[in-house]
Amino acid sequence: MSVWEDLVGQAHAVSILRAAVADPSAMTHAWLFTGPPGSGRSSAARAFAAALLCVAGGCGECKECRTALAGSHADVTVVATEGLSIRVDQARELATLAAIRPSVGSWRVIVIEDADRLTERAADALLKAVEEPGARTVWVLCAPSSQDVIITIRSRTRHVRLRTPPIADVAALLMRRDGVEESLARYAARAAQSHVGLARRLARDDGARIRRRRVVTMPVRIRSVGDAVAAAADLHAIAVEESAAAGTERDRADRDRLLATLGADASARTQPPHVRSQLSALEREQKARATRFTRDVVDRSLVDLLSVYRDALVLALGATVDLVNEDLHADVTRLTQAMTPEQILAAMDAIATARERIDANVPPLLALEAMAVSLRLPRG
Repeated sequence: MSVWEDLVGQAHAVSILRAAVADPSAMTHAWLFTGPPGSGRSSAARAFAAALLCVAGGCGECKECRTALAGSHADVTVVATEGLSIRVDQARELATLAAIRPSVGSWRVIVIEDADRLTERAADALLKAVEEPGARTVWVLCAPSSQDVIITIRSRTRHVRLRTPPIADVAALLMRRDGVEESLARYAARAAQSHVGLARRLARDDGARIRRRRVVTMPVRIRSVGDAVAAAADLHAIAVEESAAAGTERDRADRDRLLATLGADASARTQPPHVRSQLSALEREQKARATRFTRDVVDRSLVDLLSVYRDALVLALGATVDLVNEDLHADVTRLTQAMTPEQILAAMDAIATARERIDANVPPLLALEAMAVSLRLPRG
């Protein structure tokens, strides 16, 4: 067993990181891991942290490896922002931490899973610490691409690119690690377009598969403006449902944990002023988390929707590549018969525009309605 075992399809990146762990002259104080969603950026960062702290270079079985992979090691700090951005006060705390020597291991590792969400002020607060951290501190920043990271930060890091893993490798991982039956593993890996985390969710969660099917069967049903508005509302409802399902239990647990930490009575009708202020701050964080999660789910749904038009274009052009939605071959064929390749491309452009608008803080429902109107099937 090894900490690198679950990084499927990343042999080149793993070889670079193994060399850095084994040879001090190949080590760098700041790293930037980039790759498409689902390529395993966060997993690579945690595996690298574990390998640096393990006396065997990442055996995957010792206490250092297990706690580093879980994010609970005393010398590993993982920042996985649940809001829309990483704030300047968080960055200042990290900068202070970077100057402190490791407490139990040979390295202090600070992982920022969403370095593309650093605000300009937060990046400025981190700049000096990333450029000149403590002697035994390593920064590992993760982002979809190097262009997503503010230039003053990325210019001070060593870049490691991850790639989209092959579908067969993702399916094999699901079968080996999660015990998923082969046909379901292959379906999940293909439907997730090799996104490891999403494939695992599709393989293990019936609700996730049902929600995805609601999305990918929409194109053949959008024939009028009314159909378009209804489809947009359904897409938004799917995101809200998933966000609520994921957030309700976690929000309650966060609130109970905070009250216990403050020594407050959870059953009391009113709380002291200092407790109320802490609860208000927590509620603001939870609201920001829910907003981001909803937008992420909407974006994931749009990627699924895009895959249907991609498949239609593949059939229309007679390309010899596999379909993402092989189980929807009849629907994809109907789209190909109803639309020209130019119209299919226009639909794909409309989906891309909706993603850009939502990323620019346009209310998701408005962006979805404008998109869905553009996706109406041609008359006749």
